[in-house]
Order: sequence, then C-alpha cells, then structure tokens
Amino acid sequence: MSTKEAKEFTREDVAKHNTPDDLWIIIDSKVYDVTKFKNLHPGGINVFLTEDIPGEDATEAFYGLHRHEVLERPQYARLQIGTIAGEKSQLHGRIRGELSEVPYAEPTWLAKGYHSLYFNESHKRLQQAMREFVDEFIVPDAWAREDDGKRPTLSVLQKMGELNMNAMRMGPGKHLQGLTLMNGAVKPEEYDYFHELILNQEFSRISPRGYQDGFNGGMVIGLPPVMHFARPELRDRVMKEVLSGSKFISLAISEAFAGSDVSGLKTTAKKSEDGKFWIINGTKKWITNGTFSDYFTVGCKTEKGLTAILVERSDGVETKAIKTSYSSTAGTAYITFDNVKVPIENTLGPVDGGVFVILSNFNHERWVMVCASVQNQRKIVEECLKWINQRKAFGKPLSSQAVIRAKLAEMIARTESAQAWLENITHQMNNMSYKQQAELLAGPIALLKMYSTRSAQETARDAVQIFGGRGITQTGMGKIVEHYHRTVPFDALLGGAEDVLGDLGVRQAIKHLPKNARL
Repeated sequence: MSTKEAKEFTREDVAKHNTPDDLWIIIDSKVYDVTKFKNLHPGGINVFLTEDIPGEDATEAFYGLHRHEVLERPQYARLQIGTIAGEKSQLHGRIRGELSEVPYAEPTWLAKGYHSLYFNESHKRLQQAMREFVDEFIVPDAWAREDDGKRPTLSVLQKMGELNMNAMRMGPGKHLQGLTLMNGAVKPEEYDYFHELILNQEFSRISPRGYQDGFNGGMVIGLPPVMHFARPELRDRVMKEVLSGSKFISLAISEAFAGSDVSGLKTTAKKSEDGKFWIINGTKKWITNGTFSDYFTVGCKTEKGLTAILVERSDGVETKAIKTSYSSTAGTAYITFDNVKVPIENTLGPVDGGVFVILSNFNHERWVMVCASVQNQRKIVEECLKWINQRKAFGKPLSSQAVIRAKLAEMIARTESAQAWLENITHQMNNMSYKQQAELLAGPIALLKMYSTRSAQETARDAVQIFGGRGITQTGMGKIVEHYHRTVPFDALLGGAEDVLGDLGVRQAIKHLPKNARL
C-alpha cells in the first residue's frame, strides 16, 4: 500500500476543501487534490467549479466524461492524496490478462458458466497466454504507433518470433513440427484451426486497425504461397527469416487497373534471353506492409497466363506510402517494378499456373479476416454496454432508453451469430483436407465474410449513435468507437469486396445444386 493510499480522510474532511484555492474531490473513494491542476485541465477550470464538484464526490461526473485509464496515467495518479476512511474502491480498469465480466464481451466458450463442443483445455491455455502477451507487449505498442504512424516495433515482432507465434499464424501444419509454441502452452501436434482462431481474435483486441494489418498482416497472406509452392531451398530460407521477425513479406496482387479482377493484372514477367531470369515491369497498389517489406509475392502476367513470383527488394523495386483512412503503421504501399531481374528459381508453382497459387490462400485469408471482424464487433459491444451503464441523459442512465437497448440487441445478435457461424466453419476446416476445404468452404467463407463485414458497418453506425458526439471524437470516451467507425470499411474491401464475395457464395451454391431439384 502506498503512502497516498494509507492516508485516510472522512467525507466531511474533504468537504472543507471546496474553494478554487483549496480544491479537493472524491473519485471512487479516492481523494484528489486538484487545486494546482484545475488550471491545466484540458476542459478548463470551470469543470471543477460547477455545482456538486468542489469538495464532493465527483465519481459520476468523472466517468461521464473520462475513461478509467485517465486515472492510471502518472500525471493524474499523483494527484491522489488519500482515500475515504472505511470505504473501498469499487471501480477499476481491466487487469492485464484477465477476462472481461461484461456480458457478451467474451465469446461464449470463455464466458463463466457456459460450455462448448469445440474448445478444450489446450485452447484455454493458449488463450490465457495470448491475452497476457497481447496486454503486456502489443497493446502499448499499438497505441503508440497509432499516434506516430511508424511501423510496429521490431522487438515486438521478434519476440513473437521467439515464441513461434508468427509460425502459428500460418495455421496447423508440418511447419510447426519440433517447435515450442508459446512456451509450451500448446503442442505442435495438437495445434488446430481453433487455436489459430484464438490467436487471431486475441490479436484483434488491440483496437487500432492499421496496426492490426501492420504487424505482419503481409506475412499471413504473402508467405503461404512461398510455404506451399517455392522450391525447398528458397522456401526454407525465406520462412526462417520471416517467421523469426528479421525480414518481412507482402502479397503484391492488387493493381489500380485490375481491382478485384485477378485475371486482369497488367504487371508483366518476361524471361531474359538466357532464360535464367524473369524481367518484371508494372505496378501494384494498396499493398499491406509494402513500405517495409523485404520480399513480395507478386502476381505477374506471363505468355500464356499468370505466374506467381517471389521478388526480393532490389534495384528497380520502389515503394511509396499510400495515405489511407487508417494509420500509416500498416505500411500500405504503391509499388513500381522497373526491369527487375528475378531468378527463375523464384517462381512459385507452375509457370502460367499462378491463378491457382494466388487463389489457393484466399479461403484462409478471408477466414482470418472474419476472426478479426467478429472480435472487433465484440469489442464495440463491450464499449457500448459500459457506456450506457455509466452515462446519464435526461436524468436517467442511457440503459433506461428503449431505443438504446434495441440497438444493443441488434449488435449483440449480429456478433453472436457471426461467431457461431465462424466456429462451425472452423470445425469443418479441422475435419477436411485442403482440397475439400477448397471445394466445399470457398462459398460459405465468402458469404460469412460478406455477412460479418456488413454487420460490422451496421454495428459501427449504431455505436456512434449511442456515443453521440463522442463517437466522432478521436480522443476520450469514444476514441475506440470513432476509430472503429472510421476504419471498418477496410474489412469490407480487403480480401475481396462484399458484393464479389456474395456473388461467389451464390455461384458456389448453384454449382452444387442438384440437376433434378424442382419446386
């Protein structure tokens, strides 16, 4: 117990300090001397001089204006001079690594008293280890990089490499054999898609959307073609460098010319006269992590089709940052390839057979994005439930307003239905071969992503309405809602636009429609 906490006052003691030159307040049974601070308050001195504030309990007023984290900042924590005798603090921020007790803030399998057919003790161990790691290392870095726009801190990514978290993001498989995963939280042979779901959803709790893509989003979508289609020597070298966090990779497919039309790519790869090199020319746009990547998995137009080629940053490769509506920490880039020489040995898969290489990872990419989308929606549900519990309007808590409860009902229903659908598809992935997944799950995953991202945009809109002006303010109570509302369209576009995916899902269904089906 600190000296400040040990010093006790009665409420009558505090009430005597109620003038501008001697001003104390109470927040959650803690006593603060704000006499000197009142002139420095961003909201002005009048905030402290309104009725029922000087010398009084300002808990309700404080939580109507500020997030709990404000009290934990050193410059404000030192204003505390003691506590109220015989009373204990009732309010606190979330303790590092703990589960939230707010209803619907955690998926059902984690919520107290609920059960699941899918998750076992190894999943719970991994979730706990992930929650502690994310809280300790990633969350602070995410918000710092959100402020300065720099790339994720290398030491964090390398720490993930040491724990083999980067390898775990590639999904279950032979690449995990012999590795120690998260200090033994889960064994390589028991690691399945539900473990990866946990990994993705715990990562997504950090909130800043640009950082979510910035910390190796390019690896998740750019490395699988190397892992599955590169010659062994190239595969082993690149995977070791990327999974350790010493080098970085991007998937470079999208072009200003082609958009979602992979067959319309215009970047070309032509063989040199001696047949030993590809000569690549063209441009790529909206490439996640491109500004700081060392490798690029590039889709190129070749003589009779498309070919996937691994390009190392070298002469002729130029990257420029693209300004988007989320943070530059994502490293979103415009890439120019100007007569870039690449060894023929860097071809990924068959020449002119790159369409299969490119499309083979789309299911996994979209599934990963759904994992994140659902978790982000859950975070917004938690924010809104906390807010309506502490915010008063017209003399009553927001939770007393039927229209507010109706919005929350829709938000919760969308989140829980998407999570249930996601878990069902994940169960199918665990029990299907890669070929079966490609045949049977491309349509359902496409439809789930469409549903999830549309639900996310509805949730973002409703959350702004619940938070009011704070929902469009980048700091303070509504900062997470504002950020979510501003960046949620990324999910609706990356990995395939909603309309394209919806059409894909229906076309897949029609493809499997029995020929004799009649009304």
